[in-house]
Amino acid sequence: MVNYKENLIALHDCPYTTRPMLRRIMKVNNLLSSIHRITPMQLSDAAQIPLDRSKAILHHITDPNIMKKLDKFRKQFHYITCFDKNFPSSLTHIPDPPLVIYAKGNLQLLHHPLNLSVVGTRTPSQYAFPAMNKVLRPLIQADFHIISGMAMGIDQCAHQLAIKNSGQTIAVIGSGFQCLYPKNDLGLFKTIAENHLLISEYPPDRSARRYHFPERNRIISGLSEATLVIEARMKSGSLITVDQALEQGRDVYALPGPIGSKTSEGCHHIIKQGAYLVQSYQDILRGYCEK
Repeated sequence: MVNYKENLIALHDCPYTTRPMLRRIMKVNNLLSSIHRITPMQLSDAAQIPLDRSKAILHHITDPNIMKKLDKFRKQFHYITCFDKNFPSSLTHIPDPPLVIYAKGNLQLLHHPLNLSVVGTRTPSQYAFPAMNKVLRPLIQADFHIISGMAMGIDQCAHQLAIKNSGQTIAVIGSGFQCLYPKNDLGLFKTIAENHLLISEYPPDRSARRYHFPERNRIISGLSEATLVIEARMKSGSLITVDQALEQGRDVYALPGPIGSKTSEGCHHIIKQGAYLVQSYQDILRGYCEK
């Protein structure tokens, strides 16, 4: 099992691999455990990739400097692979689950039974924050943990509410830990990493890319029984998270907002489509109790 785990981590770190490719490799008997001993042609055939790409992958995972880098990272961060017993069970059955999770902080938070994902616009109105406090504060006091993505606006406010009310929070970010994004509140990153939990699907030295954020949203929704949307425009990352939550079989809640506000349109739309309308924290609490 050690070979499987270590080899998966090395392959996952490689910029020339993708999750679909890694899954193809994992399906071939003994390929992952013997990845250092195969030829580029064998990898090319098994992974269904060009020969030049297989050569680049094998060069990466056998490079002594890369191995030293990974050894250094192991001393700084937690690595959780899909082979580990402490891999979050809530993520094992979602479509396209992560294969490796990097973490800083309290890993026990990954297994808490009462998690609520909170997403919303990066440019909230003055209405948003008092409404969030009214809904989330009683839930936090009832031992709900808040999961969000550390984006400016609603995400960061959700994390801060959990911290200020002596709760716990998990931040799922779209970059590696050495390339934190956004940089507007590095103190919040530090607080979460030291006293809560910071996780990422991306290797520690991987910079944020635009496509990372829709990808990480499936982890935000996947870690919770339900996702709460607080202010979202019609075309937004929040509604991508809603689609992923529904695909995962999770509940979706939405906070209605002022008529005519652009940041209310997304919430009103998904309420029309069947999302649960939230008027108070009791609407969410009742939904969890009925499960």
